[in-house]
Amino acid sequence: MPLAAQSLHSRPAVADQHSSRARPSPRLGLALRSQRQRGASVTNKEPCVGRAGHCGKGLVLDVTGDRASLCFCLVLFVAGAPLVLREAGVLKTSEQVTSLQSLPPLHLKKRTCWIYAKATSIDGAMVVKQRRQWRSICKSLVLGTLLTSCMILFYCLSSPQFQFSVPEVPVPYSCAHRPAKAYAAPNTNTSQHGHDQTLCVPKVDLMFMKTHKTASSTFLNILFRFGEKHRLKFAFPSSRNDFSYPSPFHRSQVKDYRPGMCFNIICNHMRFNATEVAKVLPTDTTYITILRDPAELFESSFHYFHNLVPLTWKISGEDKFAEFLKDPEHYYDPNGYNSFYLKNLLFFDLGQDNNLEPNDARVESSIQDIAKSFQLVMLVEHFEESLILLKDTLCWEMDDLLFFKLNARKDSTVSKMTPQLRAKALEWNAVDWKLYQHFNATFWRRVDSYGRERMARDVAELRRRNAEMVNICIEGGQAVEAGSIEETAMQPWQPIGEKSILGYNLKKNVDKKHRKLCRKMLTPELQYLTDLGVNLWITKLWGHIREVINW
Repeated sequence: MPLAAQSLHSRPAVADQHSSRARPSPRLGLALRSQRQRGASVTNKEPCVGRAGHCGKGLVLDVTGDRASLCFCLVLFVAGAPLVLREAGVLKTSEQVTSLQSLPPLHLKKRTCWIYAKATSIDGAMVVKQRRQWRSICKSLVLGTLLTSCMILFYCLSSPQFQFSVPEVPVPYSCAHRPAKAYAAPNTNTSQHGHDQTLCVPKVDLMFMKTHKTASSTFLNILFRFGEKHRLKFAFPSSRNDFSYPSPFHRSQVKDYRPGMCFNIICNHMRFNATEVAKVLPTDTTYITILRDPAELFESSFHYFHNLVPLTWKISGEDKFAEFLKDPEHYYDPNGYNSFYLKNLLFFDLGQDNNLEPNDARVESSIQDIAKSFQLVMLVEHFEESLILLKDTLCWEMDDLLFFKLNARKDSTVSKMTPQLRAKALEWNAVDWKLYQHFNATFWRRVDSYGRERMARDVAELRRRNAEMVNICIEGGQAVEAGSIEETAMQPWQPIGEKSILGYNLKKNVDKKHRKLCRKMLTPELQYLTDLGVNLWITKLWGHIREVINW
């Protein structure tokens, strides 16, 4: 970029006009240093900022060039000093030109901008202090860049870049290593005389398709406890807490996988691939997933993941969620990095194309394929009713369903959606909305088949038992903010840049009978995975970097 420095006597009109304006920030020393290195003549020497040495009481810097030059001019030289833009003989000051967006878009290559800097006397101590601060900031930026680069490198190296062909070995019909204990359970068919008691054997071969922001961490805790109770074998990912998401699932992503191995449960985040999942699990596996109202899910995922989606970084204003929905097409790019978090996330998680138009025939076909794959689709808005249907489908006991709500956000971070915003969110996620409506209808048909009165009694019983466990296990009887969690082992995973996820404190005087159960029910997902023997070194490395960013 061409730079020229002239004394005030060269442009008296500019100097006189702005001599009474706001004094420049000390950072203008960077600009003054640049002109001294080019041998500009100065007069009336006074000490200036940083390494600028001595300069005149006033200075005009000329920067001429295209938009890139103009950007450079603004970034380096506008710090606190009036910006003077000469266009067609008219002078515009920095109060009139506040950002690049406010500059007219035409004829940028012919523009010249001048920075007028009135140098101020700053003692040596201030100079040394600021020099140290800048060095500290630069070192931190370099260190952060190096750490992030190393993390990305490790993450890429750990991901299966090539999926080699694996010999086809049939998976056994069932992987139950021992007969489960049968218990008496009421028959689904009701009558006015009561329920028939039938022998029920719990099903232990399960596939849970863990979708994002759908209370799935809470349900995972239920599955982990059930698996430990029956000594089941989990198919876990290697070195991380997901199966190379967002890549489609492949059996080579399973830790220590060998053809023909028997696994009972697979439940970590993945992008669903029915063909590959079927090659890992036995034939009698029950497939389960969970959905959430798309408007609520979009608000939650936007808040949680927006710092991971570069497409959202350019959104201005405090309420980025509302700003995005004003014109989502302006910000969204289907090929953008992590863009799937911003549109039809449920459809994407379930292995489908999230960028289809809602009236595309492939949407309905995909929904039918999903319906054929899953024997039970639960709903977040009716989580307890979903668990009762799960109990009925899998022949579980009520004690297997006990839960505490994990990974919940504090109320202050939840956007209050107006009816207008909700309508826009549903319109933007129209494919997810069609998916949800389909399975909402099938859900209530199953509830009717189960019996509405019977469902109400069972939900009341589940709530009663959960309330008992809250009184037994949780200090204060409710979730607390991250800063108030006493044990590191109870700290939940937080979004980048904030600590909005709540957690719990375990009561210190829990009786011996409930102590182990209480701790397991309160343990966050990542810590529970570690307890089950999963090596999460990549996830933990990323977690340390996130802590530095949050700090």
